[in-house]
Amino acid sequence: MAAGNLTRVSEFLLLGLSEAPELQPLLFGLFLSMYLVTVLGNLLIILAVSSDSRLHTPMYFFLCNLSLDDICFTSTTVPKMLVNIQTHSKAIAYAGCIAQMYFFILFVALENFLLTVMAYDRFVAICHPLHYTVIMNPRLCGLLLLVSWIMSVLDSLLQCLMVLRLSFCPALEIPHFSCELNQVIQLACSDTSLNDMVIYISAGLLVGCPLAGILYSYSKIVSSVRAIPSTQGKYKAFSTCASHLSVVSLFYGTSLGVYLSSAGNHGSHSRAVASVMYTVVTPMLNPFIYSLRNRDIKGALNRFFATAGKQGAIVLGLTKSPLLQDSKPGS
Repeated sequence: MAAGNLTRVSEFLLLGLSEAPELQPLLFGLFLSMYLVTVLGNLLIILAVSSDSRLHTPMYFFLCNLSLDDICFTSTTVPKMLVNIQTHSKAIAYAGCIAQMYFFILFVALENFLLTVMAYDRFVAICHPLHYTVIMNPRLCGLLLLVSWIMSVLDSLLQCLMVLRLSFCPALEIPHFSCELNQVIQLACSDTSLNDMVIYISAGLLVGCPLAGILYSYSKIVSSVRAIPSTQGKYKAFSTCASHLSVVSLFYGTSLGVYLSSAGNHGSHSRAVASVMYTVVTPMLNPFIYSLRNRDIKGALNRFFATAGKQGAIVLGLTKSPLLQDSKPGS
């Protein structure tokens, strides 16, 4: 590949979900609302866990990181799509496309690892409850998070470096609302067999292995729950991982469904529309799943808002205090 072929690529065109002008205001309002709900919902989870010392446990430590990942994950694609809709532009710079692709792969991989680590946490809590605090100590939790970040960074860096070696054809239209890896590779004029091989190996190692770990953890959890004699004990044990299981099912169900169902339909917008499910809808629903099905989170949120309300009332009362009014200059 000649170096000149790469330097002539200045930008790509993101075709988005629809090119109909009458649908653009609707899409803008819909995705802006979904993005704000996603950011606000996940921020509330982080604030609730951070402000309540009773939730400073491994389970909620990983939940905080999952919420942060969801915010970053959505922020890599939706803001650019909103800007393009508002400015009636489809362009994204070459460097911007590579950067978007890097962070998209990074946060998808990180969510994959975080869900696996959270499954392991539930496995230890249910199958080895007496040794839970010893096994899931702060050092191990920090190490698991660090390894997750390192693996995600290395994977996204490798994938982007493989794209940088490609030369591209003049037609640089991407039938998607973001620079998805597979869509960008299909625009290349040079040989992409090495890229495809790296993608398959990466998917097998960084998606297949964590998914197998999640399935193994839950198989052991189910066996342990079935061994509990009382029905109430079974319900209590399983309810501790119901929210995580719902998020895992939603994430893997939508993402795998998108890639398996649209594998032979790369030229249309159907894959872009389907991708909305795991790139926008799933991060938006995660806070609702954890808050609606978790008494600890709901209690922490209630205490957080109660404390914030009291502090607001105190500040408001101080501003209206006669002493402060009398101390104003010229009073």
